[in-house]
Amino acid sequence: MDVLPGETFPVVAGIMQVFAALFVIMIGLGVIAVIVMFVIDITQTKSAIRRNYPVVGRFRYFFEHIGEFFRQYFFAMDREELPFNRAQRSWAYRAAKNIDNTVGFGSTRDLRPTGTVMFVNCPFPTLGEDAAAVGDVTVGPYCRNPYTTDSLFNISGMSYGAISKPAILALSHGAKAAGCWMNTGEGGLSPYHLEGGADIVFQIGTAKNGVRDLQGNLDDDKIREVAAHDSVRMFELKMSQGAKPGKGGILPGGKVTEEIATIRGIAVGGDAISPNRHIDINSNTELLDVINRVRDVSGKPVGFKAVIGAYGWLDNLFKEILERGIESAPDFITVDSADGGTGAAPMPLIDDVGLPLRESLPLLIDKLNEYGLRDRVKVIASGKLITPADVAWALCMGTDFVVSARGFMFALGCIQALQCNKNTCPTGITTHNKRLQKGLNPEDKAVRVASYAKNMTYEVGIIAHSCGVKEPRELRRFHARVVGNNGLSIPLNELHPDIQRPEKAASTA
Repeated sequence: MDVLPGETFPVVAGIMQVFAALFVIMIGLGVIAVIVMFVIDITQTKSAIRRNYPVVGRFRYFFEHIGEFFRQYFFAMDREELPFNRAQRSWAYRAAKNIDNTVGFGSTRDLRPTGTVMFVNCPFPTLGEDAAAVGDVTVGPYCRNPYTTDSLFNISGMSYGAISKPAILALSHGAKAAGCWMNTGEGGLSPYHLEGGADIVFQIGTAKNGVRDLQGNLDDDKIREVAAHDSVRMFELKMSQGAKPGKGGILPGGKVTEEIATIRGIAVGGDAISPNRHIDINSNTELLDVINRVRDVSGKPVGFKAVIGAYGWLDNLFKEILERGIESAPDFITVDSADGGTGAAPMPLIDDVGLPLRESLPLLIDKLNEYGLRDRVKVIASGKLITPADVAWALCMGTDFVVSARGFMFALGCIQALQCNKNTCPTGITTHNKRLQKGLNPEDKAVRVASYAKNMTYEVGIIAHSCGVKEPRELRRFHARVVGNNGLSIPLNELHPDIQRPEKAASTA
């Protein structure tokens, strides 16, 4: 029924009275809440700030929490944020979305700070090519099933559990489309790793998830079961991880679902804390024994992942390999940087332990050359290598492959919210909260994963082409320079002189 003009005011007045009553109720509830918080704060003894400044003191923690988000989006300059600045993340996002990655006017990168790396362009670049093509590399020549691949840039270890089901699915399908491998991380082999059909590196962590018996010992039958999958191409024995050398994996209990517990063989809802090292590996002798055992049982290449710390360790390891014979050597070594990433780690380890890749990678390469093992043992570099310049630097230093976890997390949509250990990841990557996982569409993100890997390889090829080489792995230390304390640059081969094998050194004298 229509409202007559004279009746409009009473209706409006009634609505206003309702809103006024609701407002009064809200004010009353607010006052009661403030009184309750005041009483709680002034009587508790855990926080001096809240006890001395009841209610008001709570804002300190609120601003501390939201401060990291304001710094990220409003206050930090493009190249000053850590662990990855906005310029690095923006390149990864654009590469993943396969959109134009060119920039205009000029670089915003300051080339003057000590440690800045610059590549030396050749006056006669490789003719007729925008980017140098990548060739094949064979890993494990003494295996029954060696692995040959032309993949330069691959997915580093991220366990199912540390990251979500849709994230694993996207990585699996994306890796297949890009022709690169993905590492399972220490959480075992899930059906989601296999679904995409990508090449897989199975990581054996200190808890030996997926290849252990009920007592936690290495189980040969379980190794055979994993190796029976054609897509599992290599095994990686995880000795240590860059973000937490000397400590095992940490999966908070909130992430240990029934499915993850079944895959790993652990209790549902309990914190999954792996031993800080392999309990059956107490020496170089036992390390080589386990490597050869897994290789003999699986028939596939086996290597290990480690953070380099103690210098003498490599000398002792390589001497023992030469005594046994080069067939006993690991098929590859993954060297992880002290500034590598993780889902959860103690701050003293993540900040202060281990060598960064800029020091440990050339050290490892030089030691392999010194002992004549460089051709036998392939090298995989890991740790904050998420842009073409990062990867090209590692190739100049002598690596065969580069792997990244956080770069591919950016491809999945990671916004560096720094909540990997809280099961509250807003992009659905590192959480098992179904509501948050809905935001991550595996089909869409698989395309981005593939685009990121392909664009990375292409743009590394652009750098190689500019330096005048025909294949990115032909980059050498003299192709790059690093800025010293005086503001001038010197070639990397002067900062890190190449060490050749004795026979090679004699032949070139």
